[in-house]
Amino acid sequence: MAGSIPDLHAQEPTGTGKGAARAARREGMVPGIVFGGDAEPLPINIPFNELFKRLKAGRFKSTLFNLKVEGQEDVRVICRDVQRDVVKDLPTHLDLMRLRRTTKINLFIPLDFTNEEECPAIKKGGVLTTVRNEIELIVTAGDIPDAIEVDLTKIESIGDTITISMIDLPKGAKPTIERDFVICNVSAPSSLKSQEDEEDDAEESTEATEVAEDAAEGGEE
Repeated sequence: MAGSIPDLHAQEPTGTGKGAARAARREGMVPGIVFGGDAEPLPINIPFNELFKRLKAGRFKSTLFNLKVEGQEDVRVICRDVQRDVVKDLPTHLDLMRLRRTTKINLFIPLDFTNEEECPAIKKGGVLTTVRNEIELIVTAGDIPDAIEVDLTKIESIGDTITISMIDLPKGAKPTIERDFVICNVSAPSSLKSQEDEEDDAEESTEATEVAEDAAEGGEE
């Protein structure tokens, strides 16, 4: 399982209700609530700058966090909602859900492309094109991989692709997309493509000339 689940630091508020939430926002905090699991809902405050930075980085709602609150045991959570100011579009409140180790969740997992130097198609002069750098998987909270390996030695010839069905996924994990989508491919370099296009144009021109000559000869007869 993953060994690099990011920490999300929060504090317990000193009060509750709308007044405490407004006070927290004035102090540069974003109020929130942690719910689910076998525990009571826990009000929290998260530093605005930390939350805003993570939101800007993307995938906040599909990232598993290790929530650290002073005086509480660490718990794994995933964001279920972020409320924003209707005018400034800045976060004003968030909802986090506790996860059991057996909970199934959707997460984006990065892809690790390996053995590029040993790839037969690249050795033949092909160029690697990555269609996806991450894939969304349904995984168990207790068995989240750091990354999914994509072995490029599986690409034998220029023009071949690697699809999701060719990748070994962790036990119990499956893609959220049911079709067999493309992960990467190796294509011909642009110089070779240009040469092939010129050859195709030349062949088409020759064929057109031959057709015209045949037609002309037929007309003379």
